[in-house]
Amino acid sequence: MAIKFQYNKTSLTNLGKQLKVRQRALPTLKNKESALRVSVIQAKAESERLLHELDEALKTYDYMAGLWTEFEPGLISVKDVVLDTVKVAGVRTPQLREVLYEVKPFNAFAMPMWYGEGVAILKKLAQLGIESEVLLEKSRILERCRFRGIRRPSARSSASWRTRRISPRPRKRS
Repeated sequence: MAIKFQYNKTSLTNLGKQLKVRQRALPTLKNKESALRVSVIQAKAESERLLHELDEALKTYDYMAGLWTEFEPGLISVKDVVLDTVKVAGVRTPQLREVLYEVKPFNAFAMPMWYGEGVAILKKLAQLGIESEVLLEKSRILERCRFRGIRRPSARSSASWRTRRISPRPRKRS
């Protein structure tokens, strides 16, 4: 971007004012950029920690692999994911408030004894996976804003998390 200037006193005064504004704003912009950088690093680290925790939990329940064949597939499903919008260095980002599950009623006397614990295990695993995805989306948004010059993300790119409630997509059955 070339600076257009004229050789007169009025233009010189205007350029001087613009320079002062930019010099005053520079430390603030640098602080915002560094805050965004730190937030991106924290969000990525937390997401990686949750994914590692999810892998560890899956390995922990590996001994139950034979029992899962007895488990009814449609017994538990994610009904809703409730998100909040939180500002980090002036950028709106998603934050997970809660995950709502729909558990179909089942007869505890007719089903195996471990069914109740199986539902709790699936809720825990789903919670870890959803939290990790929200944190990954948060880091993507922060990183995009950091590189774009601390502007709001475009409406098209952030429409997926802007709504407070996200309904799960129906699965295609083949």
